[in-house]
Amino acid sequence: MLLAHLSDPHLRADALSAAPVAALHLALGRILALDPRPDCVVITGDLIEYGHRAAYAQLLELIERFPLPLHLVVGNHDDPVVMREVFSGTGFLGEADETRYVVDHESFVVVTLDSWSSDGPGGRLGEEQLRWLDQVLTARRGVPVFVCLHHPPVAVGIPFLDGMRLADGAELSEVILRHRNVVRVLTGHVHRVITVPFAGTLVSVAPSTFRQTSLTLRADRQIGYLAEPTGLLLHVSTDDGVATHTVPISDAGALIGAF
Repeated sequence: MLLAHLSDPHLRADALSAAPVAALHLALGRILALDPRPDCVVITGDLIEYGHRAAYAQLLELIERFPLPLHLVVGNHDDPVVMREVFSGTGFLGEADETRYVVDHESFVVVTLDSWSSDGPGGRLGEEQLRWLDQVLTARRGVPVFVCLHHPPVAVGIPFLDGMRLADGAELSEVILRHRNVVRVLTGHVHRVITVPFAGTLVSVAPSTFRQTSLTLRADRQIGYLAEPTGLLLHVSTDDGVATHTVPISDAGALIGAF
């Protein structure tokens, strides 16, 4: 079981579009050079910067020939309605073409949740979606499950971003605690590699494929975005559970695959 975890490419369709597209292309190529190749790839939200249809079309053009299963998650910068319209029928939003969906792989399950909120950059799942998740997990007892969403359900120690985390993280914890087969909760949003205990499992926050957030641990200091090295997370099954590796991309001393 190998799952590659990318996040926050922030594609755009204006004069500044070239750099984030090239960075995501490099990340996908790095995944293809892994041996063995992952079973699938998840991108945990903020696929684009401004929710523009042209940027989603650009993303589709980039990934439509990618040879591995790829699952897209909605983030606060995304537009769920436009995402459904652009990616309908492509398989990138599961067979249901929704921004919450389930994909059953041979040895594990990927469940994606929609934490987008009209109230601002913070996230919320809502009671109905949490009930749906509970039903999905109940139906897949005994199978390892990755629960994927954009907003971390716990604080990460960066006050600016903790103020816009998942609002109903405690309710999500109650659901996951009832199901011991959730091996990871995969998120993005923070643009840094972070691991936090949560609901008897771990939250794994993936870095951005484009820009990283400054490690601003004080609320009275300015946060910013840095051209730090990019990377991805690789979740690997072991005899003792699941191990998570940080894989360099921009500074990788390794092969880059083509597609």
